[in-house]
Amino acid sequence: MIRVVLPPHLRNLAHVSGEVRVEVSGEVTQRRVLDAVEERFPMLLGTMRDRATGKRRPLVRFFACEEDLSNDPPDTPLPDRVVKGEEPFLIVGAMAGG
Repeated sequence: MIRVVLPPHLRNLAHVSGEVRVEVSGEVTQRRVLDAVEERFPMLLGTMRDRATGKRRPLVRFFACEEDLSNDPPDTPLPDRVVKGEEPFLIVGAMAGG
C-alpha cells in the first residue's frame, strides 16, 4: 500500500481526513500513484493533473522523502521508502503571489 497525503482542499473534496492508502500494481511511479488515487476518488480527476495532457497542474507539487519530485518524469520510480510504505507520497498545493 502506498501512503498518500493530500492537501486540505483535496481531502475536503474527497471527503477524507488524514492520509489515504492506495494499491499500485507494478512499478510504483508518480503516474501510477495518481492513477490509483483518481480511480479511488474520481472527484479528484483533473485536480492534480490536466485531464487532456496528464501533466501536473501548475500549482500542485509532489514530494517524497524530503525531495521535490514535481519536475521528474511521471514514470520515474518513486523512492524505495515510499514503495515500502515507510514514507508518504505528498501532494502539496503550492502558494502563488508576490
